[in-house]
Amino acid sequence: MGNDAILERLNADWPASVATLRGVAVAFSESDETLDMEFEAVEMFCHSGDVVQGGYITGMLDAVMAYSVIGVPDVCKMVATLEIKVNFMSAGRPGPMLAKGKVIHRGRSIAFLAGELYQKNHLIATATSTVKLLK
Repeated sequence: MGNDAILERLNADWPASVATLRGVAVAFSESDETLDMEFEAVEMFCHSGDVVQGGYITGMLDAVMAYSVIGVPDVCKMVATLEIKVNFMSAGRPGPMLAKGKVIHRGRSIAFLAGELYQKNHLIATATSTVKLLK
């Protein structure tokens, strides 16, 4: 699945209520099963002044990890997240963020994924997840 197809699929799959969380650009590498997505964190994602709420950061990481495996041809049409663990390194602020997702291991029905979220080249959070591959 090409970069444009992944972005189109993201935009079609996500409900309008989270439309502002959509990635604005993607770069997928089929050979190493990695995906980079750019996000724009907006003020409405914040609490405690200008700190991006952890749920939005988790959502960005969940999305980039999921689409790192959805983009691989003939593997699955969607995934169900069975488990996700997020580690927060520092506060995210409104502005552009870069999420990096990759497939660590995939079997016939389960995949193990990893993700990182950066802002201004600074690591904000990391995540791992286990997903069920849905045909």
